[in-house]
Amino acid sequence: MKIIGFVGLPGSGKGEASQIARQHGLAVVVMGDVIRQEAARQGLEPTDQNLGRTGNALRASDGPDAVAKRTFERAKASGKDVVVVDGLRSREEADFFRANADEFHLVEVCAPVEARLKWLAARGRPDDPSCGEPDSLAAAALEQRECREMGWGMCEAMKIADLKLINDGNLDDFREDVKRLLGLLVAGTSS
Repeated sequence: MKIIGFVGLPGSGKGEASQIARQHGLAVVVMGDVIRQEAARQGLEPTDQNLGRTGNALRASDGPDAVAKRTFERAKASGKDVVVVDGLRSREEADFFRANADEFHLVEVCAPVEARLKWLAARGRPDDPSCGEPDSLAAAALEQRECREMGWGMCEAMKIADLKLINDGNLDDFREDVKRLLGLLVAGTSS
């Protein structure tokens, strides 16, 4: 199985890139869904604080690659030869996929903070900064979330990314970039 993993700060465009992958027939497993499912199993609301605590607890009890292990099982269960994994948060997770997949490519998705704040507000997930919050509160909430995720080792994962996908233009350009990148990776070339 070939895994194409996306890593990036909240709101950078990983979900949009994953949607493009789905539209082109690729299986997609979202690592955050593992955490959301565990939080739901515990009867917790899917707030940023609850999801953060759940992610911390999983990693504390089962190791830094705990979410990657559960995600890998879902990827295998898809029965697909190529699976996109959305939302790596640490080098340990990347190392786990690299060690267990036949082929692994890590792609960093990056976007400016102002754009990410706007996109997160528009996305409307319960764990995202709200569009009803003042800009300073939304920015502070995003910074707090980023610090937690960086504490899991996301900086190290971004440093070892094989490729970087810049999301600083318009949405159509980003979608075309994702299509080209996925085409190259699925075909087996990453130059």
